[in-house]
Amino acid sequence: MKIWFPLALCLSGLLSSCHAQAPDPTSDQLVGKTTTHLVGDSYQLQPQVAEALTRMAEAAAQEGIAIKVVSAFRSYERQRAIWNRKYRQNEAEGLSPEANRAKIIEYSTLPGTSRHHWGTDIDLIDGGVDVEGDVLLAQHFHQGGPFEKLRLWLEKNAATYGFYCAYPDDPNRSGFAYEPWHYSYAPIAQTYYRAYQKIDRYPMLQDSLLAGQKHLTRTHIDRYRNTHINGIAPILK
Repeated sequence: MKIWFPLALCLSGLLSSCHAQAPDPTSDQLVGKTTTHLVGDSYQLQPQVAEALTRMAEAAAQEGIAIKVVSAFRSYERQRAIWNRKYRQNEAEGLSPEANRAKIIEYSTLPGTSRHHWGTDIDLIDGGVDVEGDVLLAQHFHQGGPFEKLRLWLEKNAATYGFYCAYPDDPNRSGFAYEPWHYSYAPIAQTYYRAYQKIDRYPMLQDSLLAGQKHLTRTHIDRYRNTHINGIAPILK
């Protein structure tokens, strides 16, 4: 079961600090190893992102949509734990290292490579609708699903507040599967994406605590960069 957090609770008292221009990202900010640039308690975002999200949520509320955050900033360690859990489960089911990685990266990233490390990206649902089980399923956002109204509203209005679907339903896009819930704040995320292109990910992923690390070659990581890290909505590049 995913956990969402009410915006009013998590972002109250933050808006006074949300107008400062975000500085160029550090290496630790790009790979989820610091939170010094973020605000919030139950979940964390960059101040400018928090402000834009609050304004967007207020507008959606006028049309009966209660925007709720399922996930915002995610640390390197948290992403590694997610990866390791999935890797070990797949391994126990008999998947080869190559098949294991391929299954995980349908939706989940290698630690140090997630856009959620930046404090610019959010997973959203309509908190006014009760849904049992995993809320982040594409079927919930289509064909009369509980979050279809939210999806349609976001597709029409999110760009007004600087947010764009990071992994849209585009046959020309490679990498991660379609995620109608994942939105990225372009004014900052573009800067982070461009800075991230300059990082050599191979040394970072020589992490002895990362499941399957010994099977990760530079070729694998370079291919993953081209297909997945770069497989986003063009406006976010």
